[in-house]
Amino acid sequence: MNQNGPLSQKLFAAAKEVIPGGVNSPVRAFRNVGGEPFFVRSAKGSRIVDVDGKTYIDYIGSWGPNILGHAPTVVTNTIHEVAKSGISFGIPNPFEVEMARTICEWVPSVQKVRMTSSGTEATMSAIRLARGFAKRDYIVKFNGCYHGHSDSLLVAAGSGALTHGEPDSAGVPKAFAEKTIVLPYNDPAALEAVFAAQGDQIAAIIVESYPANAGLVFPKPGYLELLSSITKKYGALLIFDEVMTGFRLGKAGVQGLENLTPDLSCFGKVIGGGLPVGAFGGRADVMDMLAPLGPVYQAGTLSGNPLAMAAGLAQLKELSKVSAYPRLEQLGAHFEAGLRTIFTEKGIPHRLNRVGSMFCLFFTDREIVNVDDVMKQDLELFKKFFWGALEKGIYIAPSPYETGFLSLAHTEADLDDTLSVFEKVLAKI
Repeated sequence: MNQNGPLSQKLFAAAKEVIPGGVNSPVRAFRNVGGEPFFVRSAKGSRIVDVDGKTYIDYIGSWGPNILGHAPTVVTNTIHEVAKSGISFGIPNPFEVEMARTICEWVPSVQKVRMTSSGTEATMSAIRLARGFAKRDYIVKFNGCYHGHSDSLLVAAGSGALTHGEPDSAGVPKAFAEKTIVLPYNDPAALEAVFAAQGDQIAAIIVESYPANAGLVFPKPGYLELLSSITKKYGALLIFDEVMTGFRLGKAGVQGLENLTPDLSCFGKVIGGGLPVGAFGGRADVMDMLAPLGPVYQAGTLSGNPLAMAAGLAQLKELSKVSAYPRLEQLGAHFEAGLRTIFTEKGIPHRLNRVGSMFCLFFTDREIVNVDDVMKQDLELFKKFFWGALEKGIYIAPSPYETGFLSLAHTEADLDDTLSVFEKVLAKI
């Protein structure tokens, strides 16, 4: 299916000649919905405009960073001003210190933090640090949780709870995958069995505290607390991947909502103001294992660059206003109520998970507990819904396995217009 304008079609054809698959990140290829991507010319507030001039209300927001909306003046003005003094130095700059202080102030579990240029770098570095600190080789991750594309983390589940993972991509040595144990999310028995068998060899658990890369999945009551207690019991570290949820669901992310204290945390998205950024931080005694103080090497030429730091700080300062997060919750609740009403009235099987400004609609009547449940939804129905909405100017993720995002630039009118479109689309399918 291809409803795109002629210039988008032309650009995609040209892109495929010089870029693998025509895209620089796989989800942009629209493979899950059976079509081709459109190309964006500009974006402002809650809307994006494609190269053919069509405008869409956007519910992706660059996959999470644009919590103030696209091109917020406070961020763009900051970027313009800071760029006048230089774009990158490879030498420390004051914005790095201010960003580190801000993260430590907002997230109580973080005593020290180091910047990276992406969330993938942050999670990769946190894993290396955990292994170096614990002097153990194995890590535990959960099926359906995505932590970037580093070798240790690009691992699929094995054949059972006590089997080690298998490479999830060509080019990942089997020996790397064998050091990663992959478990089903929300399964306490599987977790306890693995630690009973190998607890003294496990360096860390890494988890998306609210998994948001295979839909949006919530932990069962007590599950995150179990992760915390079992790592303490066996001397392993607990790593919260809050690249998506950090600073979006509140100043302290999921760990603030759940009142938990992981040993290490990974961040990204919101703290870059739309520019490439990542960070990992946590207990001072663990972080001090990093070079140049300790034996765990980690580096990055553009880490903490002044543009990303200044842009992120401008965004965080805007979010620090008293009404920001309550307003995002208000918008999310409004949207959720409307979605539930429409789908219930149409009699379409669905599940809707939402927290704050993050949401995911599943075309299934199954309870959503883990990635297996997510994968069993009605993909064909989602495709029809996606293309029907896109045709009418509503852009949701081109995959049923992705989370949607609201921003402070969205209005109730935007949401109501979107709900009206959804109602019309559903009436046809």
